[in-house]
Amino acid sequence: MLKKIQEEILQLKEDKNAIILAHNYQTKEIQEIADFIGDSLELCIKATQITDKDLVVFCGVDFMAETAYILNPEKKIVIPDAGAECPMAHMLPAGEIKKAKKRFPDAAVVLYVNTLAEAKAEADVLCTSANAIKIVESLKEKTILFGPDSNLAGYVSQNTDKEIIPIPENGHCYVHKMFSPSDILLLKEKYPEAEVLIHPECDSEVQEMGDQILSTGGMLDHIHASNEKDFIIGTEIDMVTRIKRENPDKNPVPAFAEAICENMKLHTLEKVKNSLINEEFVVTVPEDTMKKALKSVERMLELSK
Repeated sequence: MLKKIQEEILQLKEDKNAIILAHNYQTKEIQEIADFIGDSLELCIKATQITDKDLVVFCGVDFMAETAYILNPEKKIVIPDAGAECPMAHMLPAGEIKKAKKRFPDAAVVLYVNTLAEAKAEADVLCTSANAIKIVESLKEKTILFGPDSNLAGYVSQNTDKEIIPIPENGHCYVHKMFSPSDILLLKEKYPEAEVLIHPECDSEVQEMGDQILSTGGMLDHIHASNEKDFIIGTEIDMVTRIKRENPDKNPVPAFAEAICENMKLHTLEKVKNSLINEEFVVTVPEDTMKKALKSVERMLELSK
C-alpha cells in the first residue's frame, strides 16, 4: 500500500513540476520520495537553488516552510499538514525580541533559524546549530541576544568570549529535553567502542556525554567520513533512519528510542499526495515581514560560505 502511494506521489510530482523537500526527522517512507533531505541550513541553501520548479512541497515544520517562501516568494510553497508547528519557534514572538532590544540596545540579535518569520524580521542575522558559533564570532558586537533555544545559546557561550543572553530564558526543544546521561551510560556499556554524537539542543549535562556536539547534517558528514562502526545518536529518532539508509555498513543507535517529534510526524504519504493534488496548504508571509526577514536569512547564508 505504501509503495503504491509513493508511486502515485512520484507521478504527481512530475505532472505538477514539483519538488519535495524533507527534514531529516521525517519518516523513512517520506525520506524515500523526497528530492532533497537535509537539516535546517541545508534546506535553506536548497531553497535558494529552486529555479525550475513551480511547486514546493515542504515536509517539515512551519518555520521551515516560511523560510522557503521568504527565499522563493514567486513560488507556491505548500506544507502537507498545516498543523505542523515547531513549539520552540512559538516560544519567541516578535514582541519579546523588541523588549529585549530595548533592554540591551547595543546587542546584536542572532536568532536560530528555528523561529517564525515575524521573529526573523527582528534579527540582525540567523544561524543554525551547524554554524551558530561561526555566525556569532563574525559579528563586531560583544553582546549577543540569542534565541530561542537556551541550550544552543549555552553551547555557543562556551565556545566564544562574547556575552550570550538567551531569549527567552528557557526556550527549548521538547524532543531534545528527553535525553538523559543515564540512558547514554547504559548504551556505552552495551557499545563500549561507540562514538557519542549529541545535538546542541540537548541539555548541557547530556552534551558533556558527547564525543562530538553536532548538528544533524554534521552528524551525517562525520559518520560518512569515520572508520568507526558504532554511533550513539543524540537527536530525533528518524535521524537514525537516514543514517542507516545512507550508511548500511554503520550501526547508529538512538540515544533514546522515544525521542520523537510528533509535530514532524504529522506529515504522511497520504497528506503529501493530497498536497500535490490540491496544492495545499499554502504557506505565505506578509510582504513587509518577508522583506525584513530576508535580510537576516541572506546574511546568514553569506556568512556561512
